[in-house]
Amino acid sequence: MAEKFDVIVVGAGPSGNAAAYTLAKAGLSVLQIERGEYPGSKNVQGAILYADALEKIIPDFRDDAPLERHLIEQRLWVLDDESYVGTTYRSDDFDRPPHNRYTIIRAQIDKWFSGKVQEAGALVICETTVTNLIMDGERVIGVQTDREGGSIYADVVILADGVNSLLAKRAGFHAEIKPTDVALAVKEIFFMPEETICSRFNLQGEQGVAIEMVGKITKGMVGTGFLYTNRESLTIGVGCLASDFRSSGTPAYALLEEMKKHPAIAPLLEGGEMKEYTAHLIPEGGYEAMPKIYGEGWVIVGDSGQFVNAVHREGSNLAMTTGQIAAQTIVELETEGRPMTAKNLARYSSRLNASFVIKDLKKYRDLPAILHKNKQFVTSYPELVNRAAHTMIRVDGVDKRSKEREIRGSFVRARSLFGLMSDAFKLWRAFE
Repeated sequence: MAEKFDVIVVGAGPSGNAAAYTLAKAGLSVLQIERGEYPGSKNVQGAILYADALEKIIPDFRDDAPLERHLIEQRLWVLDDESYVGTTYRSDDFDRPPHNRYTIIRAQIDKWFSGKVQEAGALVICETTVTNLIMDGERVIGVQTDREGGSIYADVVILADGVNSLLAKRAGFHAEIKPTDVALAVKEIFFMPEETICSRFNLQGEQGVAIEMVGKITKGMVGTGFLYTNRESLTIGVGCLASDFRSSGTPAYALLEEMKKHPAIAPLLEGGEMKEYTAHLIPEGGYEAMPKIYGEGWVIVGDSGQFVNAVHREGSNLAMTTGQIAAQTIVELETEGRPMTAKNLARYSSRLNASFVIKDLKKYRDLPAILHKNKQFVTSYPELVNRAAHTMIRVDGVDKRSKEREIRGSFVRARSLFGLMSDAFKLWRAFE
């Protein structure tokens, strides 16, 4: 006889773990299926963990979670080929517990989170692929796996299977993801002594720094670079729209190799030993690219639903929050004795609409399209800004008013007065 659970969760990343943990803690029978050897086995990269989202799920997570460094400093660099203009925010407030953001190694944190899921009472099965959803008409009633006798049934299925979300696509819940709605990111981890990292980045103890980078490092493609300090390693990477990689013909690994040679970046990596490399897809389409996130007997959480705030590089917090809200909705419906129909599961969507998740995605809903159509923001402007800084800082006997005229002229020649006004209006509309 086929097994039956209250809920099946497909995937053991941040969103799937958040959902499975919340459901199991509430006493529901939960099956979580992960295709990797163990949760996190497909992830080697460093990343940022946003404490607020995890704290709402596991209040005491700091007691034993494998955290690397708490971030006290955020830098933003706008690079041309040889220089950068940057801003830095560093605060002692971020150095006082409870800390707000941490660097992590995903393989470690996913495995730890899965342990909490199992402690809460969920059954976690790894090295198992869900090949299809089992349907009764338009209603999802279970999943088909690649194991012998692999039909498993549930009242509701949570799809937390990542940005590709092949199950949702096969079932017709969403269309093929557009290359303009997804980024390909490549990362490397450079190992070096802890004292070297502290000295190089002006840190003490477990303090950390995150650097976000835009500009010429992406070779005219829409994307960003990043560098995070871990306890005994640095995570460096770059990601651009898949559509831009395809049209440019530039391999992602080649872009990262060039980025590491930049005069501002190379000294930070000097002496480090590169031991880990990974590439993965990140949903970048935002609100306009979101598929339907619930239906008859199913809900979508995390990357599967395009829940990533690309502007602020936030993903794990949106993943965990959507997983938790989906689980809370299901727990309520189970408690009330209501069936997992689309009408009842619409409560999940309503709750998301009232949360920061949808509010932030709506705020920046126009930005992906604007950047895709206006490459000057990642080509002309980084170079113009760096030239302007060079001109003003260089002491060469030229008066400052003349320098200001030269800078204004360079912007007008590059974009025209109308172009500058148009670009400013576009950005204002995108960020309003």
